[in-house]
Amino acid sequence: MLFPDYRARRMRESDAFRRMIRETILTPDDFILPLFAISGKGVKNPIESMPGHYQQSIDNIVKSAKEAFDLGIPAIMIFGIPPKKDPLGTQAYNKDGIVQKAVKEVKNKVPGLAVLTDVCLCQYTDSGHCGIVEKNRIDNDSTLDLLARVAVSHAKAGADMVAPSDMMDGRIGEIRAALDEESFDNIPIMSYAVKYCSAFYGPFRQAAESAPKFGDRRSYQMDPANSKEAIREATLDVQEGADILMVKPALSYLDIIFQIREETDLPVAAYNVSGEYALVKAGAQMGWVDGTKVMMEMLTSIKRAGAEMILTYFAVDAAKELNKGNLR
Repeated sequence: MLFPDYRARRMRESDAFRRMIRETILTPDDFILPLFAISGKGVKNPIESMPGHYQQSIDNIVKSAKEAFDLGIPAIMIFGIPPKKDPLGTQAYNKDGIVQKAVKEVKNKVPGLAVLTDVCLCQYTDSGHCGIVEKNRIDNDSTLDLLARVAVSHAKAGADMVAPSDMMDGRIGEIRAALDEESFDNIPIMSYAVKYCSAFYGPFRQAAESAPKFGDRRSYQMDPANSKEAIREATLDVQEGADILMVKPALSYLDIIFQIREETDLPVAAYNVSGEYALVKAGAQMGWVDGTKVMMEMLTSIKRAGAEMILTYFAVDAAKELNKGNLR
């Protein structure tokens, strides 16, 4: 059909029509809220580059988890800031570690909320790298056993899902085998299957105190220029036993989310990362953009690209808007 027989604006004429034909619908069910756990009691350290987010002691983590649950957000992801670091990141798999304690307390106080945990070593090693360092080189294979220990320790604490973010080769298979051996065959793995070496992670590294002490992470995180490599990485993780495939970051990689969605029938997740959040908040504070509208447009674009779930620092703000009936 051609104009004037067909007029596309007819179905844009009223809010009712626009709602009836809207193709992508956001709901709080789409969101996972990241939280940063730190030792102490009554602690709520503002993260300067991420307004509205904090390093929180476990008592406050529970309060944030309860707020998320009451808003209809189905899951949180817990990241830990340990009291001390060492070359092997031993606090990451300590049964009394900060994440393990936080998981137990949240599951006790908010049992209906799904608790996911970040499985990595960067917050726990004195190098700030995601793997074990040998002669200034990240040793992939010696790291795998430690990552498996981390995942098992989280499962023993009560985590509903583990999410390895390290980008070591073979870690999904190693973690799957370790979980199964410990009778945690029911615990799913959300793999950060496609994680780019991105400039958008800066605020997170402040929040998690996880910046590398030397070099960078280009030897294990992906080159932002590559897309075919993303398919290879995702395919490997499917073969090794991943249950969900994550793309990180989201906004500069919407094409990758779409490609992964086309390649697999597994659920696809996307991480709307700290730098993406910080840019919107900064723009809104300066009065340059309408922060709420930009937030909703960004999240809609991520879902439209093919992500069934979005790990986002906007989770609480967006859920409040959606619960008020504000779709955009």
